[in-house]
Amino acid sequence: MPYPCVTPKEPAVSADQTQLAFDWSCRIMSDGCGFPAPGLHSFLFKPIATVGGFEFNKVMLLAIITSILVIGFFYAAFGKAKVVPGKLQMVGEAGYDFVRRGIVYETLGKKEGEKYVPLMVSLFFFIWIMNIWSVIPLAQFPVSSIIAFPAVLAAIVYVTWVSLTFKRHGFVGFFKNVTGYDKSLGPVLPLVMVIEFFSNLLVRPFTHAVRLFANMFAGHLMLVMFTVASWYLLNSWMIPAAGVSFVMTIAMIGFELFVQAVQAYVFVLLASTYIQGALAEHH
Repeated sequence: MPYPCVTPKEPAVSADQTQLAFDWSCRIMSDGCGFPAPGLHSFLFKPIATVGGFEFNKVMLLAIITSILVIGFFYAAFGKAKVVPGKLQMVGEAGYDFVRRGIVYETLGKKEGEKYVPLMVSLFFFIWIMNIWSVIPLAQFPVSSIIAFPAVLAAIVYVTWVSLTFKRHGFVGFFKNVTGYDKSLGPVLPLVMVIEFFSNLLVRPFTHAVRLFANMFAGHLMLVMFTVASWYLLNSWMIPAAGVSFVMTIAMIGFELFVQAVQAYVFVLLASTYIQGALAEHH
């Protein structure tokens, strides 16, 4: 069946391109039909509603639903926590403990890390659910493939890291921390300090956001491509090729489920590492 997320039209492309990309009656061997390759139009959606010039679309709706799901789940799991946990509380404790012990404690230690566990748990499950929409019927779109969402989350981590570094070390300590100041480096110290300064203050937040965005963006394109190909090839003697493409679609879904969890893990692991660097004493 067609991949629902490719239904919106991109206003920037020509009428012919738009028709080619979304005419599902077009199949291989048909006259004038080319492969409806996915592209940037696969990430554009018509607004669901417009209020005062502000457009509210499907991606925003999915982000809001994600927030409600994460908050609602943990409230239901821990709102009336019991000494002998029920099934939902056990699932919540397992997820919470995975992030707490598997990421935060391993990076920051128990003493320093405990206060940051709620932030990291929230980031992990928010990112994971945003990613997993990619394989949910009707939604079928990873929210984090829109750069604005990873950028905001990376900015939250960045502001936390900078503020903690200032608070723990003061201005001089902050400067040494972000520039990698080390007198033992000798003549190359100025060059190292310049590289470290730009790497930590400019490159770090950029790569933190882009790593998540790029993986989800590429994964979504691959899913769309194989799904569309399965439909496009479903004609005449190319039907066996459509079957192969469909198998690849299933394989890609399985692979994406793995990548979605890994990307949430990596994002939170890096966030914990940055905070650990902010709290560490500079030598």
